[in-house]
Amino acid sequence: MRAIRQPGPALEPRAVVVPAMLHPCDIMLPAGALLLDTLRDALAARGFRSGAFTIASGGFSPFGYVIPALSPDATRAAWYSEARRPPGVTRLEQGALTFGLRDGASFFHCHATWHEADGARRGGHILPEETVIAAPIRLTGVALSGAVFEVSDDPETGFRLFAPVATDDTRPDGHPGLALRLRPNQDITLAIKAIAQGAGYPRAVLRGGVGSIIGARFAGAPDSDVPFTEMFIRAGGSSRPLDIAMVDVEDRLSEGTLVRGENPVLMTLEAVLDPEGD
Repeated sequence: MRAIRQPGPALEPRAVVVPAMLHPCDIMLPAGALLLDTLRDALAARGFRSGAFTIASGGFSPFGYVIPALSPDATRAAWYSEARRPPGVTRLEQGALTFGLRDGASFFHCHATWHEADGARRGGHILPEETVIAAPIRLTGVALSGAVFEVSDDPETGFRLFAPVATDDTRPDGHPGLALRLRPNQDITLAIKAIAQGAGYPRAVLRGGVGSIIGARFAGAPDSDVPFTEMFIRAGGSSRPLDIAMVDVEDRLSEGTLVRGENPVLMTLEAVLDPEGD
């Protein structure tokens, strides 16, 4: 299986897994303000600080994003492009979003696909501080109690990354699940299945699913041999194939169902395993 050498030592455990209570959400986020602020306020009104979600429909303007890029030095295996700010209204197709805390303030990590005003279909990493909702966005997924995704320094990759940590705010009005982060160079499908089996889940759906893989091997679609990507999970779980979309350093979109055992994590994957998902 493919692997990318990271600048720091391989840390254990290879999967950070924290039990949490999951609280289903289906929210329309109104137009007129930053996606970050609007989502923060919508979750805070329900008493939550963190979660894993799908976003779809609606649009953004102004809008800022980056795609993966080669690292300018040896401190990281890859980096980001310069910020891109397409004119006009960008129409969101679909994305996955991890919401949590960075330095004590609300923050999110979101990869998505969209259509820009010139008609081009593109994808990448949405910039929280530069993305304003121009048409209402639908948010679905699960908010968390008993755990929160929090950004911290990751010595292995040299990035600051989300990972789940336990909290004392567990609420009884949800159902049990697992917040997780996968470290590099392990197959995404096998790792998720092993976590679900270890928890005693016969099946579990992934909520959210933001990260990167080393190229891609697809079932029924052309493979990608470009190793540096930004990826999100569109559907799937521990007993269902993972359907993903991703953009690479050459600004090419790839999408399809991942082949089991052939798709290692590049930097990270953040997600929630929901044993009561459809």
